[in-house]
Amino acid sequence: VECIVTTIIIIPMTDSMAQEAPSTAWAGYSCQNPACGKPAQQACPKCKELGLEVEFSTFCSQSCFTDVWKEHKAVHRAGSHAWHYVTNRGAGRNIGRPKFKWTGSLRPARVGPERDLPDSIPKTDYYERGIPMSEIQSPQNKLGVVKEWEGEGEAGIREACRIGRLVLDRAHAAINVGVTTDHIDEVVHNACIEFGAYPSPLHYYDFPKSVCTSVNEVICHGIPDRRKLEDGDIVNVDVSVFYKGYHGDLNETFVVGTPSEASKLLVKTTHECLMKAIEYCKPGAKYREIGNIITRHARSKGLSVVKSYCGHGIGELFHCLPNVPHYANNKAVGIMKVGHVFTIEPMINEGTYKDKTWPDGWTSVTEDGKRSAQFEHQLIITETGCDILTARLPDSPKLFWE
Repeated sequence: VECIVTTIIIIPMTDSMAQEAPSTAWAGYSCQNPACGKPAQQACPKCKELGLEVEFSTFCSQSCFTDVWKEHKAVHRAGSHAWHYVTNRGAGRNIGRPKFKWTGSLRPARVGPERDLPDSIPKTDYYERGIPMSEIQSPQNKLGVVKEWEGEGEAGIREACRIGRLVLDRAHAAINVGVTTDHIDEVVHNACIEFGAYPSPLHYYDFPKSVCTSVNEVICHGIPDRRKLEDGDIVNVDVSVFYKGYHGDLNETFVVGTPSEASKLLVKTTHECLMKAIEYCKPGAKYREIGNIITRHARSKGLSVVKSYCGHGIGELFHCLPNVPHYANNKAVGIMKVGHVFTIEPMINEGTYKDKTWPDGWTSVTEDGKRSAQFEHQLIITETGCDILTARLPDSPKLFWE
């Protein structure tokens, strides 16, 4: 049913009130008519009825409101065309925030419209329908085979990882108090286009954005939204790119402003867990031992290791064998061989290792609402050990302890 609105809420204006109204009702907001931008004096009543934030509904005059009504009324309908809450693992939208027993202080915010990709960017097989058929039908996964990369394929993976590092460094440089994670998504999206790469998360099983941004108690798969980063937050940025047929995958957790000592311990320990695991990697090493190494170090600092998510093989496929669990006493099979390419990406929590998933179907949070951090590198096993394909560069923005 289409709603027709012909009038909007107006503050009665007199000469003495002309400068007072914007400073009380809609101070700092501007007219939503793209051709205007003057200070707001009034708002759409339908937006107010639906609970949409003021900034989506303000106008300077009845005339401006009338001029853009046809376009504006689209925000009253849930969809990926406007700022709404994500549902159904990215495939759905809801105007109101879903009800949920939130585990911590963080709440989902509205997620913005999908960003366009130019025709010049080669698309993945899941771009149109959200289903990675190449992974589902892969003989490599069905037969339990871990590919041994060399030559042209190895070179392609190395280049994808190099681009992934450049993109993550762009995102890191943009982190600051007051910046939204939607802006981080914009930075990543635009950087991918600049380098000729496809942002691998986009449409992967309907994920709606180009990067995962996981704040505070979010363990992984956080969806970028309009919430502004606050002083003391921590935020993980997980970048994956698809370039000339190969994926590169890495992530880092950054501190925002002045973090607490507890947050600094969590973030630095998580990085140490990753690097200690990488030191172990070489031909003949057992995949299951990685979890023992990570858990031993995390527990020494009073922290826990998430069990629900693991590292993975990667190359032409975004996710494939081997599976690389990060927790102790896991049942991972196989040994590392020259040419194996995979990620290690431990998720370390301040409290319990257990997780819950938000109503959006993607965002994984700690069950007790305490904070979580993660770091990830993509590796290739060599004759003498391993190469970190997503290694930090000399000009990468510094982590807080560097």
